[in-house]
Amino acid sequence: KVKVFVAIKRSLKPGDKMAGRHGNKGVISKIVPIEDMPYMENGKSVDVVLNPLGVPSRMNVGQILETHLGWACSELGEKINQIVKLHQNTNKKNALINEILKKIYGKKIFDEKIKSLNNKELEELSVNLSSGIPIATPVFDGASVDDVTQLLELANLPSSGQTTLWDGRSGEQFDRKVTVGIIYMLKLHHLVEDKIHARSTGPYSLVTQQPLGGKAQLGGQRFGEMEVWALEAYGAS
Repeated sequence: KVKVFVAIKRSLKPGDKMAGRHGNKGVISKIVPIEDMPYMENGKSVDVVLNPLGVPSRMNVGQILETHLGWACSELGEKINQIVKLHQNTNKKNALINEILKKIYGKKIFDEKIKSLNNKELEELSVNLSSGIPIATPVFDGASVDDVTQLLELANLPSSGQTTLWDGRSGEQFDRKVTVGIIYMLKLHHLVEDKIHARSTGPYSLVTQQPLGGKAQLGGQRFGEMEVWALEAYGAS
């Protein structure tokens, strides 16, 4: 008995489904070159643009909190990275890193855990933190608004968590500030390649004389009232 597994690489395409960690799922509507994406003042482009209408209706504000905290932690990591790169003098470098870590973790945790580290251990910690500060925030006893604001200000970011973006296509500034940050995004196992389906004439239900439903039955697309209105608006009814 021989088992053969064939692995293929499926790159992301419009129609594929993605989600964050707060039930904020959705399908990709458009993929554009990086130079067409909105960019920040420092020239860094955003990777994903999410529709803000997905927040109030579902009331999953956790995604906003994750966005703010992710941005603050990423920038603080970059700050530590710059100190590690720029300063050759070990004592001066360690003093600056200790100063930042005391502000991030608070005096109590700093005195308990970090103060006692030797130069080698502190250097190792700095390298680990330079890609971003790892944090966890419990459900009901998590970061308060003040905590988030302080962390953003410590990272020299706007305390609102919002910044001005420029349109990558026209180079024009957007009218309003935009919430920007770093979050986890997951690719879900609902790929448009597996779902795409069409039919011309095919099987009908014996009882209702309507086309069957679903790809497996070679069914038709169900049109609700609103879809019918869309057709009527086109004059295609």
